Amino acid sequence: MSSGAKVIAVTSLSLEARIASGSGVSVVCSQASQLIACLEAAVDRALGIISFGVAGGLAPDLRAGDWVIGTAVQAPHKSYPADQRWTRSLIDALPTAVQAEIVGADNAVAHAWEKRQLHARTGAVAVDMESHLAAEVAAAHDIPFAVCRTIIDPAGRDLPPAAVVGLRNDGTPDVLAIFRSVAGRPDQVPALIRIAIDAWSARKALLRGRRWLGPGLGCPYYRESTTEEAGTNADSVNAGTLRSAGS
Repeated sequence: MSSGAKVIAVTSLSLEARIASGSGVSVVCSQASQLIACLEAAVDRALGIISFGVAGGLAPDLRAGDWVIGTAVQAPHKSYPADQRWTRSLIDALPTAVQAEIVGADNAVAHAWEKRQLHARTGAVAVDMESHLAAEVAAAHDIPFAVCRTIIDPAGRDLPPAAVVGLRNDGTPDVLAIFRSVAGRPDQVPALIRIAIDAWSARKALLRGRRWLGPGLGCPYYRESTTEEAGTNADSVNAGTLRSAGS
């Protein structure tokens, strides 16, 4: 396996992208409408695809900052299982994480009653807007797939309008849209403060978990590829040494 082979981390927030990046990882950060095209352009030589970042809680016992390792991702018309070896590696690195199915959504699930209904209908413990798209591309290209997400808004939390007004294409918040939303509905400020506190907990969890996952975001195929490459390089050096000694 050549040194160009990497794990692809799929995110939609610039914060997630910055945290996910590191040794052996190539990040695709894009919004749902463009995500598949961006990911398709990046899958060449990919060792695996992992959906990494934050998610909305559906199970009532999950709190902001709790980790969820997806055993499968439910899409509207299909379920995509996660790679078992990679999932086991993630569990070893994050032993307190909840292991369960998550569900993908094409639009933000903003209200507590929506979360309760989605949990009851699917049994999934968390929801995000990228995992089902990443799983679809991974399945189409027969690439190992994994999900590793931390909760940012618990199941009982309603997201105020300013929290779901959208993002720029680079994954940064649309500050002007947020300001306009708050100006039109100043009563949402207390809810935004609660969301900010939850977001801080999720960020701390992401940073801590990223360190524990290490190079390649815990992908066993990345570790194997680097070991194979090191062995190949060592064989080349040894062969060169032998030729020099015999000349």
